[in-house]
Order: sequence, then C-alpha cells, then structure tokens
Amino acid sequence: MPGLASFLIEDDGTITDKTVEHYRLRAAGGPAMVIVEACAVSPEGIVSPHQARIYDDRFIEGLARIAAAMKAEGSVPAVQIHHGGRQTSAKVINQQPVAPSPLPCPSIRGEVTPLTIEGIEILVRQFGDAAARAVEAGFELIEIHGAHGYLVNQFLSRFSNIRDDAYGGDIAGRTRFAEEIVREVRNRVGQAFPISFKISAMEFVKDGLDVDESIQILKILIDASVDVVQVSAGNDATPEWISQPMFMQKACLAGYAGKIKKALNVPIMTVGRINDPLVADELIEKGLADLICIGRGLLADPEMPKKAKEGRLDDIRRCIACNTCMESIFRKGRIECLVNPVLGREEEMAFHPAKTRKKVMVIGAGPGGLNVAWVAARRGHDVHLFERQSEVGGQLILGSVSAYKKELLNLIRFQKRQIERFGVTCHLNQEVTKDTIALHSPDVVILATGSIPAFPPVEGIDKPIVIPVDQALNHSSRMGSKKAVVIGGGAIGCEVALHLSEKGCDVTIVEMLPKIGARLESMTKKIFIRKLVDNGVAIKTGFKLIMVEDNGVVVANGKEEVFIEADAVVIAVGSRPDDRLYSQIKEAGYEIHQIGDCLEPRSAKSAIYEGAVLGRSI
Repeated sequence: MPGLASFLIEDDGTITDKTVEHYRLRAAGGPAMVIVEACAVSPEGIVSPHQARIYDDRFIEGLARIAAAMKAEGSVPAVQIHHGGRQTSAKVINQQPVAPSPLPCPSIRGEVTPLTIEGIEILVRQFGDAAARAVEAGFELIEIHGAHGYLVNQFLSRFSNIRDDAYGGDIAGRTRFAEEIVREVRNRVGQAFPISFKISAMEFVKDGLDVDESIQILKILIDASVDVVQVSAGNDATPEWISQPMFMQKACLAGYAGKIKKALNVPIMTVGRINDPLVADELIEKGLADLICIGRGLLADPEMPKKAKEGRLDDIRRCIACNTCMESIFRKGRIECLVNPVLGREEEMAFHPAKTRKKVMVIGAGPGGLNVAWVAARRGHDVHLFERQSEVGGQLILGSVSAYKKELLNLIRFQKRQIERFGVTCHLNQEVTKDTIALHSPDVVILATGSIPAFPPVEGIDKPIVIPVDQALNHSSRMGSKKAVVIGGGAIGCEVALHLSEKGCDVTIVEMLPKIGARLESMTKKIFIRKLVDNGVAIKTGFKLIMVEDNGVVVANGKEEVFIEADAVVIAVGSRPDDRLYSQIKEAGYEIHQIGDCLEPRSAKSAIYEGAVLGRSI
C-alpha cells in the first residue's frame, strides 16, 4: 500500500487510537508492505492541520505505535517523508510557503518565498532528522516523496524550478536537492536500510518531467543510494494523474514504470488505478514492475490481498475510482469512501452480533437497501429484501450505463455476493403494499425505496418530446433523431449529456447556475468538462427552462429568451423522495426506518453509509 493521506490525525499532529486502528487493519488485510502517509519534515511543510508529522521527537511515540501494529499483523512498516513546498497555504502554516522559485502553486495560488542556499541546507538536514526518527519509531523502509508537485518534485521540474544557481538549470542542478536529501538520509540510517524514492515520471504539463528525463534523474539518485523507486505521475496542475478518476484506464501508469524498469537496475513499484489482484498479477507477469502498489483499493477493501490469496475474488469490495476519498479530505479534512463506509470509522463501525434476532423487512434493493440487508444479516437477523424490479442494484444499474461508470457494476456484484453469503432472502419482481407487510409480519421495516424524477412545473412538460434520465441513458427510441437538450447541468445532467454525445447526438446543456458540474468531484469534473467540450456539447449556463414546445424548448436568463430546437428534452433537475409507503407502515404500528433517497435525495455514498449504520444498530 503506497503512502495515501488519511488525515486521521489531530490538529497538533497527535496520532490517536483511530489512526493506529486504520493502519492496523490495512496491514491485517495481507499487503506485504504498508507505507504510512506523508509525514512532514518541518512545520512549514505541512499541507493540512491533519497531516502526519515527523519534525519533532514528540511524534516518535505515535508513529511507533503505528509501526508496531502493522508489524504485528505481518506487514513491513514503511513511512513516507515529505515537504509540501509551495503546495500549501499561509492559512495552514502561518507564513508564506517556500519553493525553489517565485512561482506560486497553480491550484492554491498565493505568493511564495524562494528558498535560499541556507534554507535548502536546513531542509536537507531536516529530511535526515526525519529519517532518523523513522528508524527509531520502528519503520523498516523510508520513502522520500519526490512526486505530485510537492517540494522535492518542485526542484526536479522546469515547470516549477527556474533557479539559475547550483540548484536549477540542467538535470544535475535540478536534481541536486533530491540527491543531497538521499545522501543525508543514507548517512543517518546506515548502509543496509532500504530507501525508496517516489517520482512523478510524467507531469503532463509544458516543461514538466517526462519518462526520459525521469530516468536521468533516477540514475543520479540511485548512485546516491536509492534502493527502490515508486513510479507515479502528475503534479499540482494535473491532479487527475495523481488520483485517477473513473475515466482513466486501470493501471494507466504501468507502461511508464515498465520503461523505467528497463533502464534501471533497482526494483520498481507501479501505482495508479490498480483495484484488481488479477490486474496486479498481470503487471508482474509482463515485467512492468517488481512491486504493485494498491492505494485506494485498500481503502475500499483492506482485506483485498487476503481474499485474493484465498481465491475469494467475488468478495472483494473494489474501488470504483469515484475519488470520494480525496474529495472528502479536501472538503471535510478527513477521509471517507463511497463503497466502504467503515473507512475512517474503524472503531465505531466494528461488527457485533445482534443481542436479539429479529425479522427485518427491507423494501428497495438499491445501494442503501442492499447494504443494510447484508449488514443486518451478518449480525444474525432474519432479513427479507423486497424489490419491484427483476434485479437488485436500483440507481446503481442506471448509473453504470455510461461507459466510464462501468466500475459501478463491481459494487453491485459485491453487494449481491454479500446478500447471498449472509443468507438474505430476496423477493424480486414484487411490489410491496401494506398487505405484503402484514403477510410477512416483520419486527422491523426499513424503507429504502429511493426517489423519483422531479419535473419542473412549466408549460409543455408533459409533451412526448420530454423524457426522463433513465430512458435517455438507455437511449430510448423516443430520442428521435439526434438533437437533445438536457435540462440541468449537475452531475447527472453532465453524465447524460456526455453519454448522448458519445452516441452521436447533438447535445445542449441548460443550467441555471453560472457553472455546470455542481457536486462532481473536482478531478472527475475537470476531465468531464474537457470531454463535453471535445464532443461538441453546447453549454448554456445562467438559463432556466420556460416552456417545452413540440420541437424544442424556450429558455431564459432574465434578459433574453432563447429557443433551442430539439427532438428530445431530458429532464435532469433532481428528484424527490419516493416515501409513499411510509405513513401506511407507520400507522400500522411497525417499527420503521428510512435510509437513502426515500428520506432525502442525495448520493449512493449517503445511502450506503446510512445502511451500514442502521444495519449495525437494529
């Protein structure tokens, strides 16, 4: 498992029982090595108040607890040492960020302070001090973070380093800082201790690193005493290559790792969208890498290696590359996962057998209903799951129609496997009424009936030209020819527009807000909008629907009205709860709970989380 931020750290850098348990579970799942997330080597190098730290002896005790817990579970404990450089803000560190050159971070912006020679020398010693603390804490490998647009990467790349002294200019100059860090770390840890270096071998920006230049850099660093290299990609301007969204191919960086492996004589680690042990095996067999790093995959399912070893591939909860983990860090300051609600809540979400076995009736087999059903059944309840459709999955089935969201099918498969494994009784093709409930006489009823599309109250909304999202995604014959208007430019509207444009439709998005893509994860959004533009999708922001006509729509922005010709009008402005059964069940005296969209339309993440919590409490 590569270093991957959890930010389950207190504001003062304290490591708590929650942090230790997070890493213990990752190690217990069977990976050969776990690299603890980036630990800051100096106070001005942190990128968040919740970042792990290693710049003072007071942090050794907490880090030692993590290392001991992981080693006790049979995994090699490793740690990453790091400095954010310009990729932080004065709000976090109470001073201007430091950088090689007076070039601000392209994503955070804000003035920076170029490092003096004396400042560089101090930092080199601080990396060495951090390495010594890592050894004292019990770690058995140290990785120097030289990737992802952080300080070491900033020195390596002409994109961020325009110095004209000994630490800039040609490759040797730009590599000097990293080389001095490696030599200092080696001096502090001894000759036999393994040192890894993580590099963004491709930055995908003008003047950024590419594989050929990265190979030259790595040869210098290997001569300086690097033992193993982790090949990653991206920087502060191209974060989509750091945490690759669904659009990108699995193992999309492995080819770069393979080229570097051919050129160097040290073991190579590859990382990037590897969420399947079969893919991992294939990369080894092809000789593209010596070690496979699985990051988000072990957040989604920490037991993936163990399950793979036991041949339980269907029981693996695969990462779907939705980047909820990264987005939750940016927005909430702590890590969460769409498919694994236990992540970051390992202690409070532990499983305990039910004290009293109950008959539980779950109505609706979408993501929330499926999750609450198998969780309750695992605790010992007699669970009956009712679904009006012929298959389980609910909105996940619809969501997986688009080519780039096929990963959602893995989530459906996992949920189906769990309801089979824990003995949930499924009743498909069955519309539930109050009589159905009376017939089965449950102790508890859980309503997970989802939501239904909301249509705006405008003239002509009932015309045949208007179709709901599900028919658009399934490319209904009612699409007519090839002109479509999508009303609503949120996540669902963008998804429908992209899907239709890839099917050859001429698409226009109409959105009331100033920008499209609200609630889309930022890295996914960046690629999404690029693809919409590349596919020729017209985007009209600041407009709302006024009227539907037989051959198009009238939209307005307060100043003007515009007619847009269309053969189909897709309404993607949201949904409303499908809670029609709630009052009937409540009046009949049953214990009833609501989860997911039938309570309030939100997301699959919310439904799965609520199902996980409720399944553990009833």
